[in-house]
Amino acid sequence: MSVLIVIPARYASTRYPGKPLVALTGATGQQQTLIERSWRAACAVSGVDRVVVATDDARIRGAAEGFGAEVVMTSETCANGTERCAEAHAALCGGYDIVVNLQGDAPLTPYWFVESLVQGLKDRPQAEIATPVLRCDGATLNSLLADRKAGRVGGTTAVFGSDNSALYFSKEVIPYTGKSFAPDDPSPVFHHVGVYAYRPEALAAYPDWPTGPLEQLEGLEQLRFLENGRPVLCVEVEAKGREFWELNNPEDVPKLEAMMAKMGLE
Repeated sequence: MSVLIVIPARYASTRYPGKPLVALTGATGQQQTLIERSWRAACAVSGVDRVVVATDDARIRGAAEGFGAEVVMTSETCANGTERCAEAHAALCGGYDIVVNLQGDAPLTPYWFVESLVQGLKDRPQAEIATPVLRCDGATLNSLLADRKAGRVGGTTAVFGSDNSALYFSKEVIPYTGKSFAPDDPSPVFHHVGVYAYRPEALAAYPDWPTGPLEQLEGLEQLRFLENGRPVLCVEVEAKGREFWELNNPEDVPKLEAMMAKMGLE
């Protein structure tokens, strides 16, 4: 099955304007922009036929082409990364069996997260969309709770049923536990990893579906699938000693840089 990875990136982020061009310093002191690190993470995934950056901004296009990425220009009217992926796939004349949305703010996404995600979609022919979830240890859970207490939007959490079909995604920390966990202890909370794999038919239909109140309230694009009766497959992935976090706010920059230093990522 042919696989396309699209990295949607926009300059005019509400919470963090210019985020894709923010420089992150790795373990060796080397600086690379967020979009370049995300592109390199995508290129490390095996079994992928093509990787493209999808943007509506000439500054991002220039930066991406400068480090060797293929760029697809999309319109400014795309409401989220999924719509941008749909537009990019159409601009490439389709033809791919699976389209992966590796969002441009997740440079620490390990290659095996994406490989497991694609395999999960291959193993469930009835699934139209799949997304990875990672069980939080106590340290990650405490970081999520600290962000919410401080009024920041940190990571997204997910709850799902026994068949791994998503029940809900939220920027709040769900489910409520009321318990404390040691830093290395597993918790019942799952961190949603902001990567998606779509069947092309579902991806093409997505922009025409109505935006529901939950998507509007949470600002989470995957809720459009749930609100329109389309199941979302949650694929549990393993950290294997790697730390994971998205760049959501300016305060996340030192957090990501500390993680890269700890893991020895250049």
